[in-house]
Amino acid sequence: MTVNYILQYNEAIHSEEIAAPRRVKAVYARLAAACHDTAGKYAFDINKATRPIAFIEAFCKHSKGEWAGQALRLELFQKAFIQALFGFVDRETGLRRYREAFFLVGRKNGKSTLLAGLALYMLTSDGEGGAECYTAATKYAQARLIFDEVHHMIQQNPDLSRHFRKRKNDLYFAPSMSVFKPLARNSDTLDGLNASFVCLDELHGVRDRNLYEVLKQSQSARRQPLFVCITTAGTTRENIFDDLYNHACGVADGALSDPQFLPILYELDKRDEWTDPAAWIKANPALCSIKKLDDLTAKVERAKQEPHELSGVLCKEFNIRETVKTAWLSFTDIDNPATFDLADFRGAYCIGGVDLSITTDLTCASLLFMRCGDDMKYITQMYFLPADNLQERVRQDKIPYDKWFDRGLLRLCTGNSINYSDVTQWFVDTVRDYDLSPAWVYYDSYSARYFVEEMQMQGFTMVRCIQGAKTLSLPMQMLGQDLKAHKVNYQNNPILKWCLTNTGIQTDRNGNIVPVKNQSPRQRIDGTAALLDCYVGLYEHYNEFTGAI
Repeated sequence: MTVNYILQYNEAIHSEEIAAPRRVKAVYARLAAACHDTAGKYAFDINKATRPIAFIEAFCKHSKGEWAGQALRLELFQKAFIQALFGFVDRETGLRRYREAFFLVGRKNGKSTLLAGLALYMLTSDGEGGAECYTAATKYAQARLIFDEVHHMIQQNPDLSRHFRKRKNDLYFAPSMSVFKPLARNSDTLDGLNASFVCLDELHGVRDRNLYEVLKQSQSARRQPLFVCITTAGTTRENIFDDLYNHACGVADGALSDPQFLPILYELDKRDEWTDPAAWIKANPALCSIKKLDDLTAKVERAKQEPHELSGVLCKEFNIRETVKTAWLSFTDIDNPATFDLADFRGAYCIGGVDLSITTDLTCASLLFMRCGDDMKYITQMYFLPADNLQERVRQDKIPYDKWFDRGLLRLCTGNSINYSDVTQWFVDTVRDYDLSPAWVYYDSYSARYFVEEMQMQGFTMVRCIQGAKTLSLPMQMLGQDLKAHKVNYQNNPILKWCLTNTGIQTDRNGNIVPVKNQSPRQRIDGTAALLDCYVGLYEHYNEFTGAI
């Protein structure tokens, strides 16, 4: 009798026989219910669900380590995932329901082997003539890992190897004239693909979101294409990983409807669970079977003793989104989904801050609000970028400035430089539209004189903010404490969130701190600088400002 692994796994995780994160429980509860649904658009076909499992366990062997040469035996969580991915079909057409999967799992949980088995099945046994299967990653060497694993599986099975030909850059399967090929991040050279299956490995490292979009679009002519992203969490924020992760969370939580998207998120439910061995399996479903418990224990103990190791452990072992080791704050400190309606502050006092870049770079303007008897700070911002540089910045920097522009978070200045009058106009329009009273606008010392004069002519009280430790250290410490306490509501602005994750600190011998970039020059901190200017104003006029509101 064929086993329904979805039901088996769902029972195990809800009976607490196997610990699982809440989003995995929620998704499998819905999948289990869908298995019994006889009236909906999609039906569960146990034979189609089990066929890939049977293929992988019959034809695929390990090629490395202690199990080299042994037949691949899938874990229960892997079988449940495969049955979910392949088993639900449209009642009328018989085609697969799921076209995309986001599979988040800690490292060393067998993801490469699983991807290789799926790729080999899709290449040979999915019934797709002229199948084009691709493994993609940010680096060619990473993409080759899956490709080489598939090749090794073929070499170990005579029934497969006689039908395959290894060519210079791909594997060719003669019976269906299908190919399997590794691809790297240069999306500019990927036009013309007609992909039937794509496995995108380590999505967190993909900074070129166009790579994902081009590969996704390349599947549009296929009957039932499949796109699988398997990844750990990463330390680079506001890239394609964050977008897909947020989408996956929304679908898993039931807040978003996307019937063709399957989110499986193995992660800790809470950050502080990293010290609880009983919770580790939530992010590592293959713990004690594929992944070694003693190795993970050693890494956790080391992170307890050496704080600089913690970020990597949280991120790669437990899928807690983090910033880089040199970051000022953790992503948990920074992340705050709260929003507010600016209209609620109509007629209010506020403090302005502006970080004017050199003429070709990102510029940010900020306003800070507070309510009487409430120590929460409310922030609204606008960013500016030269219009002529937009597409070049998106292409070279791999930053989604175009998406932010579409959302109204960023304004474009005509030409190839920042027009500081556009910044002035934002202040003027915002103050007029909401009848605001900006007490002071703090600006950095390098701001253009004519901008300051133009603002003063519009009635703004401009205050020069020297960008040194004496001025910035205490306000920055205050800002850091507020962010950690989630007392800064910044409208969940992805640009400010990105700037904050890019911010490091430089400490002098007296313990004073100033902000610095902790990553490449392309990773901007302008939003942090403008917010910090507001905080300098708040620090210098705290009693006066809070008394006025």
